[in-house]
Amino acid sequence: MTYPPNVRTAPDHVPAQPPAPASVPASVPAPQGGAWSEPAARLRAAAMTEPGRLQIIGAVLAALVVAFGAVTAIEVSDRAAATDDVVSRSQPLSAEAANIYRSLADADTAAASGFLAGAQEPRDVRERYEKDIEDASRLLVKAASTTDATSPSGQEIATLNQELPRYTGLVERARANNRQGLPLGGAYLRYANQKMSKELLPAAERLYTAETGRLDQDYDSARAWPFFSLGLGVVALGALFWAQRRNYRRTNRVFNHGLLAATAASTVLMLWLAVGHTVARTELQDADVHGQQSLDVLNQARINSLKARANELLTVVARGAVLTADGRNDKYETDYTTGMKALGDELGTAGKLADDSQGSGPVANAISGVSEWQTRHRTARKTDDNGDYEGALKQIIGAKDSTGESFNRVDDALEQALAHEQGEFTRAAKDGRGALGGLPAGAAALAALAAVAAIIGVNRRLSEYR
Repeated sequence: MTYPPNVRTAPDHVPAQPPAPASVPASVPAPQGGAWSEPAARLRAAAMTEPGRLQIIGAVLAALVVAFGAVTAIEVSDRAAATDDVVSRSQPLSAEAANIYRSLADADTAAASGFLAGAQEPRDVRERYEKDIEDASRLLVKAASTTDATSPSGQEIATLNQELPRYTGLVERARANNRQGLPLGGAYLRYANQKMSKELLPAAERLYTAETGRLDQDYDSARAWPFFSLGLGVVALGALFWAQRRNYRRTNRVFNHGLLAATAASTVLMLWLAVGHTVARTELQDADVHGQQSLDVLNQARINSLKARANELLTVVARGAVLTADGRNDKYETDYTTGMKALGDELGTAGKLADDSQGSGPVANAISGVSEWQTRHRTARKTDDNGDYEGALKQIIGAKDSTGESFNRVDDALEQALAHEQGEFTRAAKDGRGALGGLPAGAAALAALAAVAAIIGVNRRLSEYR
């Protein structure tokens, strides 16, 4: 008997089995303090023990004295650089700008004086004119080489370089016509004077003002107190005294040699900084009051004396042809009177600023020369008003007892006074620069010494815990 095989058949529908549960990772707490949490925790842990606290104190002391030295070196270097600019850049440029003005004004005076002398211009007058033009050109080239062309000073230098050849061209035309006895020469000379007085001299005066302003800025930078350095110095010394007092209270030891050496080095640096900068400020103040201020006044006095002389000569050249705006007075005579009044006021101020006989003596000679000049000028004007043109001309440009002789006396005295005050300025300014010499390098060396000494002093205490 045959039986069917014992085979199990799969059911028509097999219920789906639920998926195996996914493994759940263990929860990881998120960091609470960020990247700095672990170092902060270590620092807190170190601060709970005396060795750890000592290590922190040593690191802070070293950082403070190093910062004190670094900031001192940076600030003093800035002030030393500004002082060097005063001595070697801005003040010489200011003096050169004044010399440019003087050379131009003196050239205008010489041109008028040579014209009045007649067809045969005196050789010394002609040489003086050519030397003034040559000096002005040379100084302009030198100033242009050290000045940014886009700056206000650079623009004034460009104006002067452009207009100076035009001025000299007008002067040459005046000379050529004067040699031929043509009245047109006087017109050309007046045109040349107008270009000088309305274009060249104002540009030179603006150049002088700009350079003097830059000098004032350098003065302010050089004399500024290094407050950041002084403040860090006070903080560093305070921290060092606190560390030594703490050491004394905990160990009853009066001195820690390392901390004492760090304090001594920091104290030396602090005193060097305070005393050196005070001396530098004092010398720069002296250079300003007894040097630069006197130079400013004397330069203005010399400029006004040159203007007055040019106007005096043009009064004779024009012979009343140029009047003031109201048409009542001779323009050049009016300008002469105004210039002489300003000259007298400036000489009075220069006499007050002079602090020694070498400075006051030339100013007194200039004042006496101005008084003599005015007396002779009044005499010449009376002579001219009485119709004696040749007599008046002799009293103005003659070799003896003339206003020209008085003008030369005033100009020589002002030149002597300027030379003395320039020497006073240079001496005081260089002394101020010397007071800061070596301080930046000394600050770095003393700060390094103080930092090493502070670390050694703290390590000496740490060795007691090992």
